[in-house]
Amino acid sequence: MGVYEVTVVTGEDIRSGAIDTISISLVGVNGESAKKKLSHLWIPGSVSHYKVDTELDLGELQAVRLYKETYLIPVQDSWYCRYVHVLSPDGKLHQFPVYQWISGQTSVLIPHGKGRILSRTSGKEEEQKSRELEENRDIYKWKMYALGVPYCIHADGVQDLPLNEQYSSVKDISFQLNRSLVRIKGGLKGLMKCTDSWRSLEDMRAGFCFHRSDIAEEVSRIWDEDNFFGYQFLNGVNPMVIRKCQKLPESFTVTSGMVASSLGTSRNLHEELKSGNIFLADYKILQGIPANDSINGKKQYIAAPMCLLWKDPQDRLLPIAIQLGQSPGEQTPIFLPSDSKWDWTLAKIWVRNADYQVLETVYHLLHTHLFAEVFNIATHRQLPRNHPVYKLLIPHLRFILDINTRARKELFGPGGIYDEIIALGKGGCDHLLRKAMEEVTYRGLCLPDDIEDRGLESVPNFYYRDDGRLIWEAVESFVSSMMRYYYESDESVRTDPELQAWAAEIYHKGFLSNESSGIPSSLETVSSLVKYLTMVIFRCSAQHAAVSRGQFDFFAWVPNGPSSMKSPPPGAKGVSTLQSVLDALPDVSSTTIGMVTAWQLSSEPQDRRPLGTYPDVHFVEENPQQFIQEFQEKLAEISKTINGRNQSRRLSYLYLDPKLIENSVSI
Repeated sequence: MGVYEVTVVTGEDIRSGAIDTISISLVGVNGESAKKKLSHLWIPGSVSHYKVDTELDLGELQAVRLYKETYLIPVQDSWYCRYVHVLSPDGKLHQFPVYQWISGQTSVLIPHGKGRILSRTSGKEEEQKSRELEENRDIYKWKMYALGVPYCIHADGVQDLPLNEQYSSVKDISFQLNRSLVRIKGGLKGLMKCTDSWRSLEDMRAGFCFHRSDIAEEVSRIWDEDNFFGYQFLNGVNPMVIRKCQKLPESFTVTSGMVASSLGTSRNLHEELKSGNIFLADYKILQGIPANDSINGKKQYIAAPMCLLWKDPQDRLLPIAIQLGQSPGEQTPIFLPSDSKWDWTLAKIWVRNADYQVLETVYHLLHTHLFAEVFNIATHRQLPRNHPVYKLLIPHLRFILDINTRARKELFGPGGIYDEIIALGKGGCDHLLRKAMEEVTYRGLCLPDDIEDRGLESVPNFYYRDDGRLIWEAVESFVSSMMRYYYESDESVRTDPELQAWAAEIYHKGFLSNESSGIPSSLETVSSLVKYLTMVIFRCSAQHAAVSRGQFDFFAWVPNGPSSMKSPPPGAKGVSTLQSVLDALPDVSSTTIGMVTAWQLSSEPQDRRPLGTYPDVHFVEENPQQFIQEFQEKLAEISKTINGRNQSRRLSYLYLDPKLIENSVSI
């Protein structure tokens, strides 16, 4: 009863405005006000004020209902509303976060911004939530992409996605412009159409000119140094494979005599294994994966190597033995640093090639992109917009459906980049994804557990671990504060049906009900909820940055990360030459397309939102807002720490600087 002051804010994207009649009604515990017409012209970025007079005593406001109807001309139009604020007659501010596109002729019920779990809502609110989720389930439908692989969104192209999941105008234009410009540069040199092998490393260096980065330049100079080769297992674009080795695999028949010249006369392999100074990078997962039938008419090859590394007294990680297959024998020699230059160089290149395949398909595509897509779909299908977990996660799920839908066509779809330049091809990609899914574990997705399980807690100069721990702990503390504010006990977690349905759907559709993975299908305690949400946020932000942002830095110089190999692995020693290396490396066009792709996948388009940046205000209560501020302050401290550490490093490790980490998987 009285006059309510209403503020409606339109989004700033150039498409946000609309020529449609927007009306509103206010929904309180005692009833709903009459529908009130607001305006028919909505300009991007506008802040509009209205008065709604009602004789009904609405009581405490629970929601607002927005109506969108045709004005004069029945055109297809969409309007992006950021939020609605209502000042009640008693001077109390009620906040209703919207942050969504409203399309067609429709009405949308927007609940109050306070986070609510189902056990604390009234019967009327339960009914409203149920309707919201039913509508979402009609929009966000699951589709099986391939057998044994996480389910994905049911959409053939970006145009089939909900508008809320599509790139903003700024991001889309930036993305398309980046791709066009870099391909034009490649095309101008004619390199993208040249299917010849490189004639020399000098020619390859001359072609290495599209874009520059300090690290990429340094990599091109030091790529064949053993010290740098070992460094990349810890701080390159794929720090996920290496683990401490205390017992050699039976199929890796390295002897003390073989590595004596590497270890020195005062040490032997047995002692170094016992002392924890030996590490292993094993690419067994690639065994049996079919290779791409043809790239530019040439058969491609895949190896499943094992690489033994030693932490020397100067804390350098050095390769000391490489076997380019899982079955020892005369055709699978063990290559050593004491071998000829090109024998050893080519063996290392094969390891880098294997690392490329596993990085791009397992740790980049599966462990970040595909799992993030599952988190997104399940969140929309099972959690209403005022659920605190929805509010917490939604900034970290931004644009993932857009980039994944593009990738299914342009990268790992038929005829895409995988078929065009990568040894796996689409068929090998699907095969490797299935094998990787069988090996996924919950502990492997949680950074502290993964580091412990790989025995890497104390290995020196491991920047991914050190910076990652800082971010994991900051996220965990933030999530803990948020969840303990809304969930007062373990019982309140167990009895939240929406939360349990969310966890179960992720388990079934994302992790394919694999009990051996240890992925929880339900959440029983506040602590288990905190860990699970920390894992989700870390996967969608920091982990993606760690395995994505360095792609151009480490792969632009193709000998350091070849996407394919067009000669089989050497089956004997003493036969490799520089020409052998050039014959094995990708041809000119594949190299060029690889550099272009690495640049685009490493470069976040415009409309960025760094980790902890939340311009969309989903949490309206004072305590959660304070938790966000504390989180942002902690991230700022971490950024200073990381930048301080980098001052004395030969190669900076900035991939986990919070200022450079995107909130979500959006490229």
